[in-house]
Amino acid sequence: MVKKKNGKWRVCVDFTDISKACLKDCFPLPHSDRLVEATAGNELLSFMDAFFGYNQIRMHPDDREKTTFIADRGTYYYYKVMPFGLKNAGTTYQRLVNKMFANQLGKIMEVYINEMLVKSARSEDHIGHLNTCFKILNKYGMKLNPAKCTFCIMSGEFLGYIITKRGIEANPKQIATILDLLSSRNKREVQRTV
Repeated sequence: MVKKKNGKWRVCVDFTDISKACLKDCFPLPHSDRLVEATAGNELLSFMDAFFGYNQIRMHPDDREKTTFIADRGTYYYYKVMPFGLKNAGTTYQRLVNKMFANQLGKIMEVYINEMLVKSARSEDHIGHLNTCFKILNKYGMKLNPAKCTFCIMSGEFLGYIITKRGIEANPKQIATILDLLSSRNKREVQRTV
């Protein structure tokens, strides 16, 4: 068990052996920098995160027993849904969301694995764009994590960057360490930091 940032716990299984036996799925993940660039310049944005993303994909019955694992208190039988930590989990998830949102990607949406962004160049179109997104989510039975969703805002964080109508800005959380560095006061301190 590993404690998450939000204080909840996540079951982590070492799937190293099964990952070695699996062929790599070469389905391409989107380039995050291109997704971020494609989001700038919109009046309204909505940021969404899938609830237990990987766990919303059902495992094929023939592959379930391969996820059996042993812990201190015994053997635990397989997952019925895709667990976190499988070699091809990210690409499998990306393939699903690309299929789900094929007609919206690059137009009113950007998606990177379980992070989704609905964007609108004109604020009056945003509710319609969200409605389209929600219909698709409902069709596929995908749930969102309300604690990680923000709707109808002018700027927000996507893939580590701050996105605004003006463009892309540095994320204060990501540059805080650099900003907090103390200035060197003498030659010896300058040499130590280099």
